[in-house]
Amino acid sequence: MAIREATVDDIEAIQDVAQQSWTRDYPKILSRESLQEGLDDWYSEERVRDSIVWARALMLVVERDDEIVGFAHATWDNSTDEGNILRVYVAPDSRGEGIGGRLLEETCHSLFEQGVERVKAMVLDANELGKRFYSEFGFEKGDVEEISIGGDTYQECTYVLERESYAEEMDSLA
Repeated sequence: MAIREATVDDIEAIQDVAQQSWTRDYPKILSRESLQEGLDDWYSEERVRDSIVWARALMLVVERDDEIVGFAHATWDNSTDEGNILRVYVAPDSRGEGIGGRLLEETCHSLFEQGVERVKAMVLDANELGKRFYSEFGFEKGDVEEISIGGDTYQECTYVLERESYAEEMDSLA
């Protein structure tokens, strides 16, 4: 298993992991229309390509046996010292192997190397698995806001990880 930066050759595989994840995880959370519109909007070829080539974005993929089985998408803004994890997904058939945790760790590490002081991750409030994932990694729950997906309104939680907390956790593991 290898974690690497995505290339434009990975767009279709990223779209496939997103499709599998959303289809498996969100039917009880999102309406069918919101689910499809979210996938069409957030994972269009153009949006994924922009996320791969944009200088202040990070798109990592996990590759195992020449197959993309997960990805993470993050951005950062040096003027605010904040990084944002927009997505971390692992293909349903590859879950439970620690892939998501390794992907999240590498994403946070990369963002802190860019000079950010805090990393924010957004997850739908109804997504218990996602909220637990960030909490177990050391993120603290922050604000809850309304967002729109496909014309429907949902609650989204922000989770925050401070550089100092991350550094202390990494030191304790060393």
